[in-house]
Amino acid sequence: MQYNEVIVAKEEPGADWVGLLYWRDLKQTGLMFSSILLLLFSLTQFSVVSVIAYLALAALSATISFRVYKSVLQAVQKTDEGHPFKSYLEVEISLSHDQMQRYAENAQYYMNSTLKELRRLFLVQDLVDSLKFAVLMWLLTYVGALFNGLTLLIMAVVSMFSMPVVYEKYQAQIDQYLGLVRTQVNSVVGKIQEKIPGAKRKAE
Repeated sequence: MQYNEVIVAKEEPGADWVGLLYWRDLKQTGLMFSSILLLLFSLTQFSVVSVIAYLALAALSATISFRVYKSVLQAVQKTDEGHPFKSYLEVEISLSHDQMQRYAENAQYYMNSTLKELRRLFLVQDLVDSLKFAVLMWLLTYVGALFNGLTLLIMAVVSMFSMPVVYEKYQAQIDQYLGLVRTQVNSVVGKIQEKIPGAKRKAE
């Protein structure tokens, strides 16, 4: 299955995120991308508590200053415009029961799927798949030795906001190379399945 097909399949519940990842709105995506990177880079220098405290102080400084400024301006001009954040204070931000139930059901589905897959891999339901998982974990030990969690998270964020655009632009070339790699991998896996006792060949 190609990358864009996966995106289309999930576009209905998260269409806004799809637009962000594909840079449909440069201003909105740029703001989101820079904010996430700034937060992650801040976490590399300060603790989580410090970052949260600094962000809260910065937000409070901005809102309090604006509130005082508008109050002074209204007093000087002798106007009664009310609270400057009145429109935002009246916005309903609570989640409905249906929304909470839908999110809970989605979380339950992904958790159950993950647990079933881990059980299948660790209890060696399919020997080849378990060996693939073991190789992946072995490779991750080297990745973990080279990068810490935050560095990997930063790389993942950069990839999330760059790879969809690159794939969209060079889809034909990427699909061609991915097809070659997939063919080679399937060939190697097939040979391993033939030589390992108990390894079953999956129907294609």
